[in-house]
Amino acid sequence: MEKMNVKPATGKLGVLCVGLGAVTSTFMTGVLMARKGLAKPVGSMTQYDKMRVGRGENKKYLHYGEIVPLATLDDIVFGAWDVYPANAYESAVNAEVLQEKDILPVKEELEKIVPMKAAFDHNYASRLDGDNVKDCKNRWDMVEQLREDIRNFKAENNCDRIVVLWAASTEIYVPVEEKVHGTLAALEQAMKEDDKEHIAPSMCYAYAALSEGCPFIMGAPNTTVDIPAMWELAEKTKMPIAGKDFKTGQTLVKSGFAPIIGTRCLGLSGWFSTNILGNRDGLVLDEPANFRTKEVSKLSTLESILVPEDQPDLYTDYYHKVRINYYPPRNDSKEGWDNIDIFGWMGYPMQIKINFLCRDSILAAPLCLDLVLLSDLAARAGRFGIQRFLSFFLKSPMHDYTENEIPVNHLFQQYAILKNAIREMGGYEADQEID
Repeated sequence: MEKMNVKPATGKLGVLCVGLGAVTSTFMTGVLMARKGLAKPVGSMTQYDKMRVGRGENKKYLHYGEIVPLATLDDIVFGAWDVYPANAYESAVNAEVLQEKDILPVKEELEKIVPMKAAFDHNYASRLDGDNVKDCKNRWDMVEQLREDIRNFKAENNCDRIVVLWAASTEIYVPVEEKVHGTLAALEQAMKEDDKEHIAPSMCYAYAALSEGCPFIMGAPNTTVDIPAMWELAEKTKMPIAGKDFKTGQTLVKSGFAPIIGTRCLGLSGWFSTNILGNRDGLVLDEPANFRTKEVSKLSTLESILVPEDQPDLYTDYYHKVRINYYPPRNDSKEGWDNIDIFGWMGYPMQIKINFLCRDSILAAPLCLDLVLLSDLAARAGRFGIQRFLSFFLKSPMHDYTENEIPVNHLFQQYAILKNAIREMGGYEADQEID
């Protein structure tokens, strides 16, 4: 073991969530219940997973927190922004994800989490009509107000550090525009000129967070930090960024199952994925412009796992289709159906059917916890810019497309990258041995 060079996790860790809907209220309630010993943070890698460090007689299996200094659940202080004024308790009840018995024991703490006014543009999420919204002169004023919110929250709650997590709805698709998104100077100028077409509200949150020395996590498929200007800001402020889009249901299955096809050298003719979802996210995604953002994210998974150039006989011209259907009766209990047409020996066709009946927020909440704790760790370890080791938790991993970098979507390769980053931050040697 080499010397570990990570600052200790001293003091309180502020977690500022953009959006106080089903995912965030489930995340908050679970953390508050877990630290009272009334619930288990199942699904959280930072709380449950163990990894090997060392080899031979020095080999041992440790929890992440035994390898690196992670903030504890007791360290966390929650805050939020939302377009609706409901506090975290009201939001948790309204979301109908958790049963009353799992909310009431922390009702008092949840009621104290009252959302700040959101930086919002109705054009980016036309299905939302909340009135808990900031009055901003322009995008630059939006940034300044958000920065003030972060400073005030940090001071009022005596926080040592802050992490900002986007767990709000998917915005309409914003294509990367080189003249606006290519450099930090151009981005700042566009904000000052109130370029509403190219500057989404989420970009203002990210800019504000990084400028205030806070890691930023993009939990939706928004373009937000997936632009060179934000990478430049992250380098300037020495802050980590992670994104994009929580890998919860269908894409989790896809990133884990596609490697089976590729590893076994079976051919793929087509992969059809469809979802039904009834929560606020489903409502927003029912708008075609917003779904386009999600579609780009979900379609990107297969292309770097089953690559035509690597195996032209097996993966040339396969058909990949993704749909999301808003279906209110299901609320947060979403369902993903996958039909996979494969072929084998001598080209004979076969089919695979997967039906994943899951709970969106129950799967997303542990991802929120892990991304927050590991982003905070990365900042204390001096890591900044794109955090590729967090791709394990995300649907459409960030990568430097300007250098033709290929993102890693293969779940088990992502897991190896995650473990090695933690090993290195803990002062252990990285390795590729599977165990």
